[in-house]
Order: sequence, then C-alpha cells, then structure tokens
Amino acid sequence: MAVKFEQALLDYPQQRAGAARQPDSVDQSDRRVPINLRQSGPTPVEMLISTRVRKSPYWHLAYEAGCWRATVYNRMYHPRGYVRPEDGGAMVEYESLIHDVTMWNVAVERQIQVKGPDAERFVNYVITRDATKIKPMRGKYVILCNEEGGILNDPVLLRVAEDEFWFSLSDSDLEFWLRGVNIGMGFNVTIAEIDVAPVQIQGPKSEALMADLFGERVKEIPYYGLMEGQVAGHDVIISQTGFTGEKGYEIYLKEATKYAEDLWYTVLAAGEAHNLRVIAPAHHRRIAAGILSWGQDVDQETLPFQCNLAYQVPRNKDADYIGKQKLEKVREQLDAGRPPFSHIMVGIRFGGGQVTDYANDFWLVSGPEGGDPEGYVTSPWYSPELETNIGLAYVPFDLRAVGTRLTVHLPVEYAATDGSTAVEAEVVEVPFRPSVNPNARERARAKGIDFAD
Repeated sequence: MAVKFEQALLDYPQQRAGAARQPDSVDQSDRRVPINLRQSGPTPVEMLISTRVRKSPYWHLAYEAGCWRATVYNRMYHPRGYVRPEDGGAMVEYESLIHDVTMWNVAVERQIQVKGPDAERFVNYVITRDATKIKPMRGKYVILCNEEGGILNDPVLLRVAEDEFWFSLSDSDLEFWLRGVNIGMGFNVTIAEIDVAPVQIQGPKSEALMADLFGERVKEIPYYGLMEGQVAGHDVIISQTGFTGEKGYEIYLKEATKYAEDLWYTVLAAGEAHNLRVIAPAHHRRIAAGILSWGQDVDQETLPFQCNLAYQVPRNKDADYIGKQKLEKVREQLDAGRPPFSHIMVGIRFGGGQVTDYANDFWLVSGPEGGDPEGYVTSPWYSPELETNIGLAYVPFDLRAVGTRLTVHLPVEYAATDGSTAVEAEVVEVPFRPSVNPNARERARAKGIDFAD
C-alpha cells in the first residue's frame, strides 16, 4: 500500500490536472465560508516545527515511542502516526486497539478550568445540556454553540468538585470565548487553562491495565465517571471516557509539565504485561462508533441537527443558554418539515480500494447515477470487521434516508480494482458497529426520545 500511495503522490498532478476548481454544484448557500471542496490531494511538504506551536509535555516521549508524523490540534503538535506505512501503518495500530490495549498522547485536549461560586450557573449558560444534572466526580459529552446555533466545541466536561469544572477541549480554542462571555455576563468565576495533560488508555485490556495501576476500585468507575488517584506518587483524575467505541479511560495528570516522564514510563512498564502499544488517535474506530471530529465533521457553522447531535439540544431545559433561541427555532422548522439548511450528515458504506489512512480532501458525493457532486465525505476509513469502507458524509436533505444509493468520487490511490474512481455507496445507520458503552444518543433513542439530559 505504501508503494501504491507514493506512486499516486508522484502521479497526482498529472492525473488531477484541472481538477482543483471549487465545485459549484454542491449547495453551500447556508454557509458564510464554504467548505473547501477542491480535490488538491496529497502535497509533499514538510511540517515546520517551531516555537509558534506548543509542544505538549508528552511530545518528546511520543517521538521516543516512534512518532513519525504529526498534525496541529489546539495550537499544539499532535502525534498522528507511530507504525510506518511500510510496516502496516494505522491499520496495525488499529489491531492493537481492538485486541489489546493502547496509550495515546492526547495532551492537545487542553483543560480549561471554570472555578468559583457561580461555576455551575456559568457552565449551564454556555452548554446546551443541563449542567445542574452533572454531579461532582462525573462528566458528560457536551456541545457549546454560538448565538446562531453553530457548534464551537464538543468537549468532555468534567465536574471535579461542586464549584469546579474542566472543559477537555476538542480542536478549537474555547478559552477566549469563555472569557469573553464572562466579561459580558459577570459570573463569579475564574477561567483559565491549567497544567493538566491527559493520556488515553483504550482497548479491551484497558481495564486490566488500569487495575494494575490503580487497584480494583477502578473497575467501579461508571461510564463518564471520575476517580482520583496517583501515578508514581503524582495526583491524577481518571475518567472512563475516550475517542473510541472500545472500553477505555483517560488519565489526567496534574502538574504535567513537571511529571510527564513519570506517568508515561510508569504506564509503559505496567502495560508490558498487557501488550500495550503507543498509537495515534484511532479515527477508523471513532468513525465506526459515530464519534465526530471538530473541524473535520463539524465546525462553528454546523448546527447540531445537521450532524447527529440533535440529542444534545434538550427539550426540557428551562434555563437560558447561548444559542437556545436559534436552536429551538430550528427544531420547530424541522418538526414542520422545513429544514433551514441544505445538507445533513449520514453514514455511508462505499466501494473502492481499502481506505487505510487519513483523507487529504473532502471527497465528493453524487447521486446514484453519478453526475455533478451534491455532497462530500468528511471522515472515511476501512472497517475490517464490516469488510467495507465506511464514512461520515454530508448529503442533500432529501438523500438522507437509510438505503439511499449514492456515488463517491475517490482519489486515484483508492480506485476500485477496475480502475474506477466513481464507486457505489449506500446510506446506512450510525453507529456502524456496536460500542462497549452506548452513547447518550443511543440511550435516548432506546427510550423513544430525541434528546438526552
């Protein structure tokens, strides 16, 4: 596969000559800044490592563990590959995740602390879900929206004390927004990033490894529950959360700038008995679980109702919050059959060669007969369990039904065996395969409601 990809990289300018024009057939009239849908492909440039972007406390340790490529996430370098392509690449890392246990450097999930007498009221004002229902030492997956209902961030929110919350951020800098909101509102809180950096421990053997580190009581942590502990004598918060559908935990190290090595090497040593591998975030598994990636699947112009996050907008939250008026209006429009947006997210299965690495572009989607593009794929990958390519995609609202046939336009490196780059696709249910812990959307659906408390 590596040779095939490298050849495709060399051939790309010739094969894609003239194909980088922004498609005008995809309706993006409901966006101020359209998604860049030019098919410009892989570009053989080198990432510049400089002091303008932060190195996390674990950066050097990730490099020591074999990190060979990275991206930038939350203005911090983020490891995105340990196994080289010639050795199997991300799919080898995936095998460790679904069969054994893995550790991820996710210090890029910067922790923004909101602390003070008004912490609960402030948090309740900036998230769509009801913060008063989050008890101390519990967490929730939440979204924060702007006044137009667009998603600013979708963090894991940890309530570590009655008067203290941590926003464990996805890839958008939320601290400035939170501070700006409070300048106008004047809640009695302090807002600041803190020196806490998490690692994720993910995979079916994660519980056994965590029990070796923290004792049997770690097995009692409920999904989105928290626990205090120590690693190598240093204080941590543990949560049963993660960016996969596998069993997993996060270890939030306090004073991480000082003690990163102590945590990292302690986990590595304990992990030897469980076949631990250090890997990059497994986007192939999170796609299968229907977990979204901010900036890739959603952004500040995406409404929750467009991207399978309608359940994050409660029908029974009396308290005001930013975006509430807009979101309630959008829900009324949807209930009346008049969606105020052109595209909606669906899950798709599609053909072609096995997609075993990150996409360089938002691949284009047409109707079942091909023709001009009408939508685009945001997150594609190959699922070994389902033996097919899967992906998240935005399609016109009237093409959203499960079973709808589509056409996906692939880059040359993933062409079908007959050389075709226009392959058949079908809209399917999300998540694509079961998760160890059903998420709040699935639990709400099982209750016959369209929102989660």
